[in-house]
Amino acid sequence: MGILLAASLALAGCGGADDSGAGASAKSAGGGADVAAGPARADSAKPAPKTQRLPQNAIVRTASLTLQVKDVPKALDQARATAEDAGGYVGKESTSRDAGGHEHTRVVLRVPGATYDEVLSGLQGTGRLIDRTAQAEDVTDQVVDVDSRVKSQRASVDRIRALMDRATKLSDVVTLEGELSTRQADLEALLAQQASLKDRTSLATITLSLSETPVKKAAGDDSPGVLDALTGGWHVFVTMLRWIVLALGAALPFAACAALLTLLWLRIVRPRLPRRGEPATAMTALGPLPSARPAPEPSEERPDRD
Repeated sequence: MGILLAASLALAGCGGADDSGAGASAKSAGGGADVAAGPARADSAKPAPKTQRLPQNAIVRTASLTLQVKDVPKALDQARATAEDAGGYVGKESTSRDAGGHEHTRVVLRVPGATYDEVLSGLQGTGRLIDRTAQAEDVTDQVVDVDSRVKSQRASVDRIRALMDRATKLSDVVTLEGELSTRQADLEALLAQQASLKDRTSLATITLSLSETPVKKAAGDDSPGVLDALTGGWHVFVTMLRWIVLALGAALPFAACAALLTLLWLRIVRPRLPRRGEPATAMTALGPLPSARPAPEPSEERPDRD
């Protein structure tokens, strides 16, 4: 039974190729029977050559628009209406304001591929165009490949289930269940990829950025007047006074510290320093030496004249 199970799994893996080969053999056998029935009939029923057509909606379209408008909420409502009228919807939206109070909105629109160009032209006319980018990506090969793999994987899952119905041993059932879980997981991954490709090709993505136009002043308001000069001078005076107060406040701790050190020097440190006295008198064994006195000035002696 184990050899039979291995052979069955091998046949399940390559059954898709056998099915296509069997179909080709059947077609060739049918064609030979028609030729044997009569050459005239074969010539009259000769099919015309068919050209292979690419699958529809195999193009992924994306675009980005940046517009400058006078009223952002009004332009956003108009963009929503344009997308909904075309059979689309709003995917994502975000709004913010800058430091100047100007509103900015970013919205993602999903519209059908058939109305993509019409919606893009309608959105572009709602304001002043700042930037525009558009891209079209051909994913036909991916669509064909994924569709083929989904079909083959479904057939493989069906064959594993048929083998499970005929299995009699518990070990064979356990082996087939593990194989079935693996192939079902692969099938679910392929189906998710197929759904993503279908969504991207059936609906185009348009990213719209709206910004508010700054309000411009009139030409006469640009020339300053007397009131503007007084206002500017007052602001300059207040600013200078504020800086002076800040400078004084910053220097105040240093001035207080210097004053405290000066007070400590005058009141505590300086009085305790030794003072310089008069020179001490020289002492001898007989007593202190007499201080030197200046010699008297010589007086003029007059001779006695007797």
